[in-house]
Amino acid sequence: METTKILIGYAIYLPIAIALTYYVSKTLFRNSKIFMLDIFNGREEIAYATNKLFETGFYLLNLGFALMILQLYLNQNTYQELIEKLSYKIGGFAVYLGIMLFLNLYFFFRGKRKAQEGQNEQKTTIKD
Repeated sequence: METTKILIGYAIYLPIAIALTYYVSKTLFRNSKIFMLDIFNGREEIAYATNKLFETGFYLLNLGFALMILQLYLNQNTYQELIEKLSYKIGGFAVYLGIMLFLNLYFFFRGKRKAQEGQNEQKTTIKD
């Protein structure tokens, strides 16, 4: 009976983790194209390629982490315990995804700031 509940837990957890990862990734990288174009001074090819590489890395990192924390142990073997453990596991994964989202945003803003500093240095050099 315990194995059945654990399999039910896996059947619930995996689709939710995959769906959360997909949603966050699509939202982040659909909107980050603007940042990439700005960072790479409108050079679309390199901006889109870099954005796609970030997206692929995001999927690998987050799905890998979701699979690493997959393991479920049930001590009392009740549905209440299963739901509580799943809520903790899914909630923890959602917090992790949120941190990853903000970390990526930080990198986008940092890249934008560096690109602007480079442009300002070029303008200063041209004026001299």
